Amino acid sequence: MEAAACLEKVLRPSRASPEQVWQAKESSELDPVKPRGHQGHSSPGAQPTLPAKRAKDLKTRLGILLHKPELGHRIKTSSTLQLGSRRRDSSHEVLEWRESFDQLLKSKSGVTAFHTFLKTEFSEENLDFWLACEDFKKTRSKTKLASKANRIFEEFVQSEAPREVNIDHETREITRKNLSGATSSCFNEAQAKTRTLMEKDSYPRFLKSASYQDMTKQATSRGISKRSHT
Repeated sequence: MEAAACLEKVLRPSRASPEQVWQAKESSELDPVKPRGHQGHSSPGAQPTLPAKRAKDLKTRLGILLHKPELGHRIKTSSTLQLGSRRRDSSHEVLEWRESFDQLLKSKSGVTAFHTFLKTEFSEENLDFWLACEDFKKTRSKTKLASKANRIFEEFVQSEAPREVNIDHETREITRKNLSGATSSCFNEAQAKTRTLMEKDSYPRFLKSASYQDMTKQATSRGISKRSHT
């Protein structure tokens, strides 16, 4: 009980992992302090001092206690509560994705899930282009703006591009002309066409996909479980 109380006192204020607590204990409390008044050398056959014995015993008992299931449960309580809160938030997010395409694009986890789905349809380049355009608009340096514009055009827009997006010839030519004086809006038309394509074509199929249906079932069941415990 004495060792358990000591360990709990150390864990409570620091909120550190068991490994961090153990390292702290080893570097401080478990290292006996030598008396200042005596500088003599110990003889080879000398017995360990009383503080050293107590430290060794405490170290052994703490090691045993750290492996007890009930102590491990107490240590994990805080992180479990935080994880539960994150799960509730993510469950709410998952259900919001079906409200609108905007809601899906606002969510980082939603974009990730949608990107994974698009890979199964071999059309992830549309979302990658849209994301590249969003990042492009944040560029402030004119030099970087021009180099980024050319890179995006060559990768996604020009004919026979490695990851060519599905846009019409007219939009492609308008975008090409915009490169001569690259501004943050030079991809606006192409980005809008790609977004519309995803919203009308890929997004409805994503909502009907088995992967999203599974996510909504899990999110709904968590919501029901939460209400039943309140």
